[in-house]
Amino acid sequence: MNVLWSLFIVFSRVALFSWGGGPASMGLMQRESVNMGWVTTEEFADALAIGNALPGPIAPQVSAYIGYKMAGTLGAISAVSGTILPTTVLMLVMVIFFFGIKDSPIVVAMLKAVRPVIVGLLLWTTYVMAYSVFSVSKLGWGKGLVQNWDKGLIAIAAFTLLTLTEINPVWLVMAGAILGFVIYR
Repeated sequence: MNVLWSLFIVFSRVALFSWGGGPASMGLMQRESVNMGWVTTEEFADALAIGNALPGPIAPQVSAYIGYKMAGTLGAISAVSGTILPTTVLMLVMVIFFFGIKDSPIVVAMLKAVRPVIVGLLLWTTYVMAYSVFSVSKLGWGKGLVQNWDKGLIAIAAFTLLTLTEINPVWLVMAGAILGFVIYR
């Protein structure tokens, strides 16, 4: 199958089977793109970091990164198209019907169960990213955290600032980039 078509199909599948928006789709996007052999877990973490440093929705940004890696500009266009076209069309259709059924006990009940699933997907994505950031796959959790204590402090500081203040995440990403440039180069 043509790589451009494969990119479109895989990212369409991710978009159509991910509930909860762009961040919630990252777990499935990571699993699909790594299983396809398009990126490694570390490369996906890089794409996620770059995407979070930019304004706008994360899913098209990460898919553009992967698509570009696989097939240049056309690959990026194909991947982004797969990420946004099917769900945009679906949303247009759903909007027409949703406002008539949004208060239905069935829809309300379904959404009550879907929301915690999204939390689980986000936690899984966080776990997988932490696993790669702290080199746990090579060292195990204990040694990985000890050897990468500095990265753990950065993660804790970012989480604390986001939880306790109203700082824009963009500033944290920029500060992280500057810190990385100064410390890790």
